[in-house]
Amino acid sequence: MKPLKKNKAEEPELEPLCCCEYIDRNGEKNHVAACLCDCQDLDEGCDRWITCKSMQPETCERIMDTISDRLRIPWLRGAKKVNISIIPPLILLPVFLRVASWHFLLGVVVLTSLPVLALWYYYLTHRRKEQTLFFLGLGLFSLGYMYYVFLQEVVPKGRVGPTQLALLTCGLFLVLLALYRAKKNPGYLRNPASKDKSLSSSQVECLSRDGLERTRGLPGAGSSGSLSNRTPKDDLKGPCRVLAGSPAKVKEDWCAKCQLVRPARAWHCRLCGVCVRRMDHHCVCCVGESNHQAFILALSIFLLTSVYGITLTLDTICRDRSVFTALFYCPGVYADYSSALSFTCVWYSVIITAGMAYIFLIQLINISYNVTEREVQQALRQKTGRRLLCGLIVDTGQYNRGFLRNWHQFSTLGAAPCHHPAEDIV
Repeated sequence: MKPLKKNKAEEPELEPLCCCEYIDRNGEKNHVAACLCDCQDLDEGCDRWITCKSMQPETCERIMDTISDRLRIPWLRGAKKVNISIIPPLILLPVFLRVASWHFLLGVVVLTSLPVLALWYYYLTHRRKEQTLFFLGLGLFSLGYMYYVFLQEVVPKGRVGPTQLALLTCGLFLVLLALYRAKKNPGYLRNPASKDKSLSSSQVECLSRDGLERTRGLPGAGSSGSLSNRTPKDDLKGPCRVLAGSPAKVKEDWCAKCQLVRPARAWHCRLCGVCVRRMDHHCVCCVGESNHQAFILALSIFLLTSVYGITLTLDTICRDRSVFTALFYCPGVYADYSSALSFTCVWYSVIITAGMAYIFLIQLINISYNVTEREVQQALRQKTGRRLLCGLIVDTGQYNRGFLRNWHQFSTLGAAPCHHPAEDIV
């Protein structure tokens, strides 16, 4: 009853926020118009930059935290925070593409530097284990901007019919729909200890952070285990599984961060901060058991839509030439700024499509051999498995049951759980 009384006492002090007000990270009411006030960290950083003094990493982090906290847009019942990572694509992509349209050499420099900058940013965020909306924002804005340029520069030339435009629009809509489905729950694992109240205290104590040496009864849901320690002798008994193995097995199965025993082929995503069933990789979203099919569908529809849009654009600005020839030889395309912008966007789309096609090819190969990208990376680090085609194909041999059965298993991901054969139980 005490918390209730406290809440009632605090109610008169709370005032509704207007559209430009918000509660900052210090718990104080602030206003959007005061975004440049009380910026001691920013003032200190500017002073050091003017005097050519080095800036401490802690100061840079505080400046970025302040900017991300104050970057808001007016909204009903309080200003909403805008993720700062989605702003660079919105500003830099149109600027870079329009600059690249001025001259052929500028186009070569800009289109070469864009993938390098994207890879550098990926390495930076991946190294710091940070979640970012940069790549999702870049992908979505690239789709929207390419479609906008197509409508503004290509369609008015009269070479694209209503049916072709409808097909391209439908493909874009399907890509967004499949991507929306892929962004849903990939198969997050929850701590079974919070649901199973019948666990004994000895089971909880033996799974402490340092004591994982003599564990026998472990909480888990379904078939639990690790990738590199598969033995057909293990069996499931009720909600728990008995592991009569070495401490290394228990340590590999047990996730200290999520406080649970991972099932077979599950991994802990350090970006999402949770364990994911049959985790493949993390790009714009975490790809796991429940959304792997939607991810493959989004890739396939995107590739078809992108190739179709590139074909329509090249057929419009470079008439009487094949698509491949027009891509490398289109005389007079830079004489008109509209054609130059369309041609630059075509090459940008080609670069993005080539990267997505490589990812799609790797995914098809992994599905055919029934391996995930995390398992491939682990096999490469441990120098296990069979490598084919200069490492393009990595067959761990643990879950491979043949081409047709592997694809059948992939087609049933996320379905109702069934009884797995003994060799799958870890």
